[in-house]
Amino acid sequence: MTDATAPEWVRGLLATCALAVLSEGSAHGYAVAQHLQAAGIGPVKGGALYPVLNRLESEGAVTADWREGEGGPGRKVFTLTPAGRAQLDALRAGWAPFAHAVTGLLAPSVDVPSTATPGENP
Repeated sequence: MTDATAPEWVRGLLATCALAVLSEGSAHGYAVAQHLQAAGIGPVKGGALYPVLNRLESEGAVTADWREGEGGPGRKVFTLTPAGRAQLDALRAGWAPFAHAVTGLLAPSVDVPSTATPGENP
């Protein structure tokens, strides 16, 4: 994770970001984590990612199946379902207004002269 990415932001948006990665094609968890890191989200540990992927599976947003590994152990591969795509589409549609609202909250406030006299609690 980059210094500018707060861990709470990653936790809050990890499922959304995982759905976005899986909208590009099926992938195993490690590949999802690599994609997130390459996108600038930062390193996401399996202990955070796999419970999210498993929850998305239990909710029907993704399916998972085991596939043979190339010279190694099999891997659980996650695939976005139509319900997961609809969920992602809804999240994408709501993102801009939400991001705008958060940006407004996080922007430094303009100094407004206080009506309180020094030493008073406003």
